[in-house]
Amino acid sequence: MAQKVNINADMGEGHGAYDIGNDAALLKIVRSANVACGFHGGDASVMHGVVTAAKAEGVSIGAHPSFNDLWGFGRRQIDMDATELEHMVAYQIGALMAMASYAGLTVTHVKAHGALNNMACVRPDYAMAIGRAIKTVDPGLINLVLPNTELEKAGEELGLVMAREAFVDRLYEDDATLTSRKIQGAVIKDPAFAAERVVNMVRNQVIYSRHGKEIPAKIDSLCVHGDEPTALAVAEAARKGLEDAGIEIVPLPEMIH
Repeated sequence: MAQKVNINADMGEGHGAYDIGNDAALLKIVRSANVACGFHGGDASVMHGVVTAAKAEGVSIGAHPSFNDLWGFGRRQIDMDATELEHMVAYQIGALMAMASYAGLTVTHVKAHGALNNMACVRPDYAMAIGRAIKTVDPGLINLVLPNTELEKAGEELGLVMAREAFVDRLYEDDATLTSRKIQGAVIKDPAFAAERVVNMVRNQVIYSRHGKEIPAKIDSLCVHGDEPTALAVAEAARKGLEDAGIEIVPLPEMIH
């Protein structure tokens, strides 16, 4: 049985005058933050605020790059040249590294956002583009990916430091991909259900599909979507459930052996 696990959340997804998510409260629950780098959300001031607050809470930070899609919050699929995508991801990692310097923090991981993540899970060219960007900017960065995907395969092929995640607040299909948000119930909003589910996932190192299938998967980290209105309640319940089960919650770098 796994004795420790990381909890991460997507943060810094506001922009300008628009504030999205309760980052301050989530930073007291999670141990790692995936910080938007300006393309689907976030800007220089938002990033600065998140990394400063993360430093105060002892939370590790990672880049959360996306397609250049503020209008669609990075959730619209975009077909583009893989080399251009690689440069776009590298650019966003560098942006967070610059802002992290203001807090004296080091960026420790990278996790692709939204449609970019979903497409890279099934497209080898996108997965390799993300992996090459990480390896070029800093080969010591942890590549946080969904298990059993092209992203995982690319990271392993490139020799990247890898961590695998599962979602606290999302349903899965039988092939371990995320259930489309177009399907009712795809986002889990019930804190009790979420907590019971993630405890079993971590204990058994499996992902449960919405049809009841058990899919073996190494789980280093659990993600909560910070932009969901129920994020705080779900994250609190998940952490309490895990700790009550004797599972320690740690920053992502402590999950890498």
